[in-house]
Amino acid sequence: MAVIKPFRAVRPSGRLAHRIAALPYDVMNSGEAKEMVEGNELSFLRIDRAEINFPEMPDPHDPKVYAKAREIFLDMLAQGHFIQDERECFYIYRQIMDGRAQTGLVACASVDDYNNDVIKKHEHTRPDKEQDRIDHIKALEAQTGPIFQTYRDDGQISGLIDEWVRKHDPIYQFRAYNVDHICWIVDRPETVNELKSLFAGVANLYIADGHHRSAAAVRVAMEMRKQNPDPEAEFNYFLSVLFPASDLKIWPYNRLVKDLAGASLEEFFQQVEERFILEKAPASPYAPEQKGTFGMYISDQWYRLTPRPGVVPKDDLVKGLDVAVLQDQLLAPILKIADPRTDQRIEFVGGIRGLKELERRVNEDMQVAFSMYPTSIEEIIAVADHNQVMPPKSTWFEPKLLSGLFIHKLR
Repeated sequence: MAVIKPFRAVRPSGRLAHRIAALPYDVMNSGEAKEMVEGNELSFLRIDRAEINFPEMPDPHDPKVYAKAREIFLDMLAQGHFIQDERECFYIYRQIMDGRAQTGLVACASVDDYNNDVIKKHEHTRPDKEQDRIDHIKALEAQTGPIFQTYRDDGQISGLIDEWVRKHDPIYQFRAYNVDHICWIVDRPETVNELKSLFAGVANLYIADGHHRSAAAVRVAMEMRKQNPDPEAEFNYFLSVLFPASDLKIWPYNRLVKDLAGASLEEFFQQVEERFILEKAPASPYAPEQKGTFGMYISDQWYRLTPRPGVVPKDDLVKGLDVAVLQDQLLAPILKIADPRTDQRIEFVGGIRGLKELERRVNEDMQVAFSMYPTSIEEIIAVADHNQVMPPKSTWFEPKLLSGLFIHKLR
């Protein structure tokens, strides 16, 4: 059963939250981050992507980058830009995008739950990306990027959170990146204990987004345990926001491919038609209406692809996912993209950027685009429950959790 812990958050002074909070470090490159912070010396990107503070923009993994992140963090604490709550609390983080709200509980999850698979994962992690966040956590002695987790809906938990929201004023309320961000502090001990007790009845938590950050937090914790075996030490828990599954929206993660692997357009169509029913799409641009169909844009035309009978495995949870079907039946055998993680000929575009972005890229520098039907949260949970792994780039969650709103110090 899930263990969650209240904590003494380091968080922005109320008047500065909108200036400090920033998009996660991994949704932009260094150049984009530098542009985003122009005119805002308080942006958390100056800590999360500290290479942007140097005129020569060094390697983001240079030790001096992590040292600069620590320097800025401690300076903002000293100047009162950040404050720390005096007692352990939970927090509520609501985001409203296009009229749809998702409301999560900000808490610390257990490293032991992660290790014992109470917290379920669905992605492999890359050592280099883990190491970056390990170095960042060690430099700041704090976790700054919350892990986006979900759980099966629980009426009592949702009811308690909704009741708190109705009866209390928020500590933050601002609009950023086309999303309304509203946060409350849950500082009543009885409510804190009730939430802890209710989550103790939740069988599993599921990492939706943040596999590298959570893996890094766990590795730091296991290292720190060698010096301090205290099971209640702060480093035994990692910063999370916990959302009921029904609140979440998953966007499609679309694909772009640079060339047809040497085939002519006619040859490509012939190969595709061996595995898929190929027809002109009923709309332009075209987004698949249901699982098991795909959009394809090539040579100024949208097509609908439907796998032929027998193409999709019926008894394999992962192989039956749309992203796996496209990879196994088209990208790999026809376009020769054996490993989408490393092949430079394929790019991935979050669905929030729209289908016009696919058209633009094909018209400019790519050859073919594929629009996807979004993976469902039920599919993610099922894969995780079976201790399996989703194919690369299966999900795009939006809105993103902002960094810098809640920070968990390890000591």
